[in-house]
Amino acid sequence: MHTGLTDKEIISRVLQGEQGLFAQLVERYQQYVFTLVLRFTDNREDAEEISQDVFVKSYRSLADFRGESKFSTWLFTIVRTSSITFLRKKKLDTTSTDNERTLLHLENRESGFKADTIEQKSKHAMVNKAISLLSHDDAQLISLFYKAEQSLEEIGLILGIAPNTIKVKLHRARQRLKDKMEKHFSTEVKELQDN
Repeated sequence: MHTGLTDKEIISRVLQGEQGLFAQLVERYQQYVFTLVLRFTDNREDAEEISQDVFVKSYRSLADFRGESKFSTWLFTIVRTSSITFLRKKKLDTTSTDNERTLLHLENRESGFKADTIEQKSKHAMVNKAISLLSHDDAQLISLFYKAEQSLEEIGLILGIAPNTIKVKLHRARQRLKDKMEKHFSTEVKELQDN
């Protein structure tokens, strides 16, 4: 039930008393939030609990959203703090590894059985696996820039780092990702280059 409203329009109307519209934001961002939370914990039940907590916190703090960045950027800061707080309470180490089966399940939910779709999913799984081999910081930068489609400025706001520094770190993270892919998936990478 999308009304075609922008995130900012929905937020404005929710703050004016139309609380039911918040469900549209949840619908738009539940997959995004869940995928990001999985970067902090590879436990599906924990990820679901943290994701629910993120939306409760974002609803309660909606008046604090100033619109200086995209809603997804603001939401990511809540994902990050909620995940870290949850994991500290459970006294778990944060991890950057993906729960590959969960990601494959999420990626395959929409897929049909067309050969090109299956091939595309295989490429995504390979990239996700390569990302999981990176350090937490590198994996976070790659995920924010490519998966969450955040700009350098938005990533800088999220991480509290200057955009120029983010640009340098992202360049290095991409190089390390390329190295991981060539080392662990050399055959697949060669096949992609030949196509």
